[in-house]
Amino acid sequence: MTRLDRLRARMAATGTGLVALAPGAHMQWLLGFAPHPDERACLLLVGPDTAGFVMPVLNAADARQHTDLPFWDWADATGPQAALDAALQAIAPNPRRVSLDEAMRADHALLVLDGLPNVARGFAGDTVGALRMIKDAAELAALAENARIADLAQTALRQAIRPGMTETELADVARAAFAAHGARCEFAIVGTGANSAFPHHHTGPSRLQPGDAVVVDIGGRKGGYYSDITRMAAVGHLPDGYGEVHAVVDAAVQAALDIIRPGIPAHAVDDAARGVIAAAGYGAFFTHRTGHGLGSEVHEPPYMTATNPLLLEEGMVFTVEPGIYLPGRFGIRLEEVAVVTATGSRILSGLSRDVHVAG
Repeated sequence: MTRLDRLRARMAATGTGLVALAPGAHMQWLLGFAPHPDERACLLLVGPDTAGFVMPVLNAADARQHTDLPFWDWADATGPQAALDAALQAIAPNPRRVSLDEAMRADHALLVLDGLPNVARGFAGDTVGALRMIKDAAELAALAENARIADLAQTALRQAIRPGMTETELADVARAAFAAHGARCEFAIVGTGANSAFPHHHTGPSRLQPGDAVVVDIGGRKGGYYSDITRMAAVGHLPDGYGEVHAVVDAAVQAALDIIRPGIPAHAVDDAARGVIAAAGYGAFFTHRTGHGLGSEVHEPPYMTATNPLLLEEGMVFTVEPGIYLPGRFGIRLEEVAVVTATGSRILSGLSRDVHVAG
């Protein structure tokens, strides 16, 4: 069954008569390509029996090389309205419910909704997104390869740590390591000393000093899929009190991993990690969710939050990354990528979560 067939089955199950997607991750997953997005309305419309593009004419000839779907193209001189109206009439003339791409520009979404007065609306997370959450064998292999490369990038960065280096210089080591293995570094959060207590620190000119804890959160992309890993290092020696807090965070990671299995709600993963940290007296210093889905986007469903009732299924992939952030002292975050298996979970990284003490 093709992904388009699977989407139509999902549409039938959810009472959805039309799915409208913009160029982006949903479209790329569904068709294997996505045109360049800009301010011109470019929409993939999927109905119960047919599908097609509303496409700016300047992109249409190129896009036709990638798909056999029909096109309703439009020119700058006339605008997209007539093309959209004709496409809607052909693909889904009277849908009861439309599923809109969450990442679609607001003005493009309003074009669709204005053409479908009084229709119920939802988001593509209920249709395409629900399918994307369950990774197939090829996707799991791509994620495993990216995790392997991320381990190598972490290792290269650890080996480069020296007092006096800047955060940016360390991030550059990770970027070079990703590139050496055919991946592109998509982000590199390096926070030294007190900066490590900022969960999403902006890597900058701060220099590593002896006794600093260093948080390293890096991720790359190869073959359309992502990696995401966080490990800790220290310069010369551990700061006072570090060992106790690291042990709590590591125990929180393990508690979350141990509870993962098909059929449990996503919030149970967050509950498990948060419970360990709260019991140790650090609950107020764990300020974010426990994890997020990982795939063709670095942040995608499912999300491991305290309020998410979604039941886990085999093939889901998400991070487990609790943290404790002590202002003015240090922060510790440890992150694994977990795959839900038939009986539990497995992690993609082979790199120990132990702190690396450099020098």
